[in-house]
Amino acid sequence: MKESIENKARERSIFRVTIGGSIINVVLLVFKFTAGVLGGSAAMIADAVHSLSDFITDAIVLVFVKLGNKPSDDSHDYGHGKYETLATAIIGIALFGVGIMICYSGVTKIWWAIQGKQLHSPGMIALVAAIVSVVLKEWAFEFTNRVGKKVNSQAVIANAWHHRSDAYSSIGTVFGIGGAILLGNEWAVLDPLAAMIVSFFIVKAAYGLIKQAFEELLEASLPACVESEIVKIAEEDTYVSQIHNLRTRRIGNCIAIEMHLRMPGDTSLYEAHQHASNIEKRLRDRFGSGTHISLHIEPLKVNGSYVKPKS
Repeated sequence: MKESIENKARERSIFRVTIGGSIINVVLLVFKFTAGVLGGSAAMIADAVHSLSDFITDAIVLVFVKLGNKPSDDSHDYGHGKYETLATAIIGIALFGVGIMICYSGVTKIWWAIQGKQLHSPGMIALVAAIVSVVLKEWAFEFTNRVGKKVNSQAVIANAWHHRSDAYSSIGTVFGIGGAILLGNEWAVLDPLAAMIVSFFIVKAAYGLIKQAFEELLEASLPACVESEIVKIAEEDTYVSQIHNLRTRRIGNCIAIEMHLRMPGDTSLYEAHQHASNIEKRLRDRFGSGTHISLHIEPLKVNGSYVKPKS
């Protein structure tokens, strides 16, 4: 019951913050595209496409988080948390594609300039749109990232970085468009150059998201510092003398822990169960109520062999 209530509250928080980001994306998409066309700015049109990809990833987050919050059932004993991981991968791949596309557009226009084709300086409206985009998208990053960390959703955090990559893109666009406007047509190449430079930061952010998502999908272990904390929590129980066969992985916003614990051989089944339950409670208090925990209790070993307790 507690986990169900937490999941619903979590889903509401994600829904609200994602809808807020979507509204900003739609406003900026229309404004940027209009400013890019009227102002004749390649960088601003590329920025508009980036905002469109942001809007699409908002939709992906809403759908996949809804699926990821479904409770475990007969076909998914460990729940549906991997849907969130899949959403993170899709966002990362989309972001990577946007970065490559912006880079290609910038390189193409720079090549035209090298070949002697005259590029035109963008209009002032494009500069205004870029400045507005920086402010709104950084704001969207801040409130989305804050909620993502609060509800422990990698998909929402990934979406927040998609917002920030748009802000980075717009910062580069501000310098490119501003320089082209101030210095005249002979420096109009600054506009596509800015788009190309910004694409590097977008691709870099995308790579980080894709790498993280694929590590989770391929069942990578949790970081060593987290595993050390798990061992420390288990060893706080005075009956536990040794821990081995620790295995960990992430399942969406939850983690799974499996380990073997050694206790005195004369410990009754009832006592062993009580100690194991206390360890599980402390682990869930630390890592969340949705943590999957599997503990295997073993008697102590002497000279490498289990010793039967005295009657």
